[in-house]
Amino acid sequence: MGRYIIRRLLLAIPVLLVVSILIFGGVRVVPGDVCKIVLGSADVTDEQCGRIESQLGLDKPVVSQYFSWLGGVLQGDFGRSMTNRRSVTSVIEDRMYVTVELAVMSSVLAITIALPIGVYSALKQDKGPDVFLRFVTIGWLSMPSFWVGTMLIVFPAIWWGYATPVPYAHFWEDPLKNLEQMYLPTIALALSLSATLARLTRSSMLEVLRQDYVRTARAKGLHERVVLSKHALKNAMLPVVTLIGIQLGFLLGGTVVLESLFALPGLGTLLVESVITKDFPQIQGLVLFFAVIIILINIAVDLSYALFDPRVRFS
Repeated sequence: MGRYIIRRLLLAIPVLLVVSILIFGGVRVVPGDVCKIVLGSADVTDEQCGRIESQLGLDKPVVSQYFSWLGGVLQGDFGRSMTNRRSVTSVIEDRMYVTVELAVMSSVLAITIALPIGVYSALKQDKGPDVFLRFVTIGWLSMPSFWVGTMLIVFPAIWWGYATPVPYAHFWEDPLKNLEQMYLPTIALALSLSATLARLTRSSMLEVLRQDYVRTARAKGLHERVVLSKHALKNAMLPVVTLIGIQLGFLLGGTVVLESLFALPGLGTLLVESVITKDFPQIQGLVLFFAVIIILINIAVDLSYALFDPRVRFS
């Protein structure tokens, strides 16, 4: 397994290199005058603009800028934000806890809801409970998370005059206030995620329950709970775990709307702010950070296959 992990990490290097080249070149075609953005004024002289570009290193050739930035990245330095002059690394570190907390809580809630629904629906195939649960999950899929989040804000405010507290409080500073701020966006995200997971779990379970080894386990007189937990569910989890990894990677970079709705200072809103202000270093650092996280999640998902299916070997 150690060799497999090392090989996967080595294969990730060219992927990250391509991502870095694409994002470095891509941000430079975004419309906007960097000088005006940095100085915060529309009236900028050529002398002021030249001085700003010299300070930021934008007066050098693009290739030279790229290798200078890449050299800093290899040392753990993503550069400094153009707007607030803070280290990009420290800005990401401050904001990442919000997004990670929201993504993890939503994934855990989605899994808690989806697995029982998917398994039970498969066991009751084409019967009343199965039809009802499929109808419910399709309904969840048809409701976008931003719409659910909006309804969770509007209706409690109208009916009970309730609104989640602001500003954001970190969990280790005020756990109760933090959970009160996070539970509504968590529910909004988890509903759509759980619907997809439940339907995939049902399909995977139906396929596994028809396998010979499941029929053999039942013929041996094993308790149905043992057949389901040790023989059926573990083998049915492979595609489900894959989808969980994909969803978690998406959540870490795609919670922009809900973070905006609930005034959560996460990475999604930071990325939007960086694009609006054309903050080159911050955009580059964020996208590269997301790429690293997604690669690590994919490796972790691949390694988890061996836990569910003993036939999986890493060589």
